[in-house]
Amino acid sequence: MTDAGAVLGTDGLRRCGWGDSTEDYRLYHDTEWGRPVHGDDALFERVCLEAFQSGLSWITILRRREGFRAAFAGFAIDEVAVFGPADVERLLGDAGIIRNRAKIEASIANARVARDLDGGLDALIWQYAGDPDRPAPRTLAEVPAVTPESTALAKALKKAGFRFVGPTTAYALMQACGLVDDHLADCHVRSAPRAV
Repeated sequence: MTDAGAVLGTDGLRRCGWGDSTEDYRLYHDTEWGRPVHGDDALFERVCLEAFQSGLSWITILRRREGFRAAFAGFAIDEVAVFGPADVERLLGDAGIIRNRAKIEASIANARVARDLDGGLDALIWQYAGDPDRPAPRTLAEVPAVTPESTALAKALKKAGFRFVGPTTAYALMQACGLVDDHLADCHVRSAPRAV
């Protein structure tokens, strides 16, 4: 993290520093990161991708996202929940994803948990949304890695039976899915209209 604020891109727009480092990041930053995501399958995809990202750079996951979607049946909870040992072996051989057995098996187990949740995954996750009136961070150094809300979300997910969902991963999920808005104060996305 740095004390720098948003950076001016070659297109004349100010962005959070990481959001201007590659074209992939620019698109993700400008159109997706920090915008509210709803729906059990959509949130399940984000839970899985955040788990696969653990220990890796986000760009690695972002560039393989379509491969993940193809391999995991579009992250349809009901479909992934019935994956069996043959699917695990298929996924371990799929060069379009991260071939980590523990993360693959966790994604399948998480689909089963999500399928059986009372009230659904959307309701479980969104009850931990941060304060929408929280002051905007001015620098990346002001953006936390963990918050009391992410710790509580991680505990709730683990209690339900989810794997690979620690407080840091839960906070990254909250950032990505718009439960918190960590776009820097002078980032152009911060002032863009946002749907909830």
